[in-house]
Amino acid sequence: MKEYASENIRNVALVGHQSAGKTSLVEALLYNTGAINRLGRVEEGNTVSDWTDEEKERGLSLSTSLVPVEFNDTKVNVLDTPGYTDFQGEMKNAIRVADSVIVVVDAVSGVEVGTELAWEYAEAYQQPIIVTINKMDRENASFEQTLAQLKERFPAYKFIPVMLPIGAEQDFKGVINLLTMKAYYGAGADRSDLPAELQDTAEAARIELVEAAAEADDKLIQKYFDEGDLTNEEIRDGMRKAARDSNLKTVPVFVTSGQENVGIVPLLEALVVYVSPPTMRRVQVTKPDGEKDFLLAPQSDDNPLAAYVFKTVNDRFVGTLTYFRIFSGSISEDTRYYNVSRQVEERFGSLIVLRGKDQTNVPVLHVGDIGVVSKLAETRTGDTIGTKANPLEVTRPDFPEPLYMVSVTPHTQADGTKMGPVLSSLCDADPTLRWRFDGDTHETILEGMGEIHVNLAVSRAEKLGVNLDTAMPRVPYKETITRTAETTYRHKKQTGGAGQFAEISLRLEPNAGNGYEYETKIFGGAISNSFLPSIDKGIQSVLPDGVIAGFPVVDVKAVVFDGKEHPVDSKDIAFQIAGREGFKDAFNQAGPVLQEPIMEVKITVPESMMGDILGDLNTRRGRVQGMDSEGGKSIVSAQVPLAEMLRYGNDLRSMSGGRGIYTMTFLRYEQVPSHMIDSVIARAKQAAEASS
Repeated sequence: MKEYASENIRNVALVGHQSAGKTSLVEALLYNTGAINRLGRVEEGNTVSDWTDEEKERGLSLSTSLVPVEFNDTKVNVLDTPGYTDFQGEMKNAIRVADSVIVVVDAVSGVEVGTELAWEYAEAYQQPIIVTINKMDRENASFEQTLAQLKERFPAYKFIPVMLPIGAEQDFKGVINLLTMKAYYGAGADRSDLPAELQDTAEAARIELVEAAAEADDKLIQKYFDEGDLTNEEIRDGMRKAARDSNLKTVPVFVTSGQENVGIVPLLEALVVYVSPPTMRRVQVTKPDGEKDFLLAPQSDDNPLAAYVFKTVNDRFVGTLTYFRIFSGSISEDTRYYNVSRQVEERFGSLIVLRGKDQTNVPVLHVGDIGVVSKLAETRTGDTIGTKANPLEVTRPDFPEPLYMVSVTPHTQADGTKMGPVLSSLCDADPTLRWRFDGDTHETILEGMGEIHVNLAVSRAEKLGVNLDTAMPRVPYKETITRTAETTYRHKKQTGGAGQFAEISLRLEPNAGNGYEYETKIFGGAISNSFLPSIDKGIQSVLPDGVIAGFPVVDVKAVVFDGKEHPVDSKDIAFQIAGREGFKDAFNQAGPVLQEPIMEVKITVPESMMGDILGDLNTRRGRVQGMDSEGGKSIVSAQVPLAEMLRYGNDLRSMSGGRGIYTMTFLRYEQVPSHMIDSVIARAKQAAEASS
């Protein structure tokens, strides 16, 4: 692949719902530019984008794939993103580094959850949006219905067709280009006259296109008023400006069939014409003092370097591959650069241009380009490569909180030694993946956006040499008391020689919100001051593993108010034991209860599914806090115990046919209902026995 100057580079993120046909569309783009000699198919596992073993097995895009396409002396860096909602972090980072977003919409299914997520992220970064209505060859495909649905779902936007379909379903055979007013059959490389029956429809649609282009520029609108038309070049310029104008919110609409290779060349031409060169991109940065600023267009190779790392891939044999987008400056091979985020220097060896898994080395990458470098030691996803003299950091996206968790345990002791570093490297590469040790349940927890996301991480850990078993995590309950109780406990042990003796009188009091507190009210020297810390130490030995169910004890105040000691047999260990056992005795008399984590949940589903969602929340002990409607969607806010939400993602996907999404954050702890405490304790004891 030759070296491309910035003005001949375009960066686009291909986004949309799962199975909208993004990967097939990329195959068609490659095929029509001569990069491949046959169209691959997802179901056959031979596409350029979905090249990993996991993607071939599942028939599903699991990560963003970089696929440069060369057309008309221009390199179009296509970022083929996964549409499955588990991998929205990949999509969000791809949109961050692109200069335009192509939303692929299924002509049968229309606007889906993945469409809406992609739109939301594109809006967040003020990215120009292009729509292609894909899979027009499928049964029940409808350009008109899909366009109407887009207008209904996103009423703030103006959807302006640039192409119209010729035929539909099995008769879909080409497109009409409303600029040239010609028909493009098949892939669309050759022009033909318009079908007579579509002449009037095309002329009406062209008027709408010209008016939308004219609105973007005062000179253009004046010319349109004076002459009644614009040149093709003026229409292109106007539409490009209109798409970037946040007030006009104009969206050019194309129509394709990636799998059948129809309408692809006009889309390629659009990527060159309607997507602005990367030098025109404005990007937000963070200064060393934390203040936000912008790198304003035009960007240049001569400006200070600012490159954002949007993806890292760990390979057991190759090492780490680091994907970056240059927002300012340029990067050359065999040069040292400064990681602003981690304040370390990194050596960039060979620069790589990736097309799926195929690598090509290049000597230099110019501003706006996207490239890859291997074997960086410290750099992680989200870092900025820049300069010490001008340490600006490209602002990272905000990623959603994890929704799905599993408990992971290593197969062997050797796996246990490597587990922490490997999990850390996976989480460094994926901002939506996290791991932690839960001190309350004594489990290692791996968290992600869904079951497939977490299972993929476990599979990748295996390829990095760590075999893990997974299980449902225990809910981190806590134990506390509801009333005051007193006890006197005597520890006496005589085994020949020196014995052990300690007696304490202990009172436990509820201490809501203040954790554990220890106080002594000993009068007259009943217990020596030297033994008082021993009692506390004995009590604290109980707190981590609890009294009634093996969960941590919280919000308890222990007051030692009397006791006895023996001049010979009293010692530190005796008072530790007395403190420990006396605490347990008093705890059991003080109305012990369990507390459970309550989550704040926000669920978004089509309005028609609201009843099912509310009924299901009721079975999960959920308390609905509010309901709202937005663009044909219902948004339910509720407070639900974590115990009822551990696998909610799977259930919601089943209930909503994949059209529901939700977010979940920790809110507070609340007391477990009394009728459920016995069953929770029984399960906890069973789990403890099974692990012992």
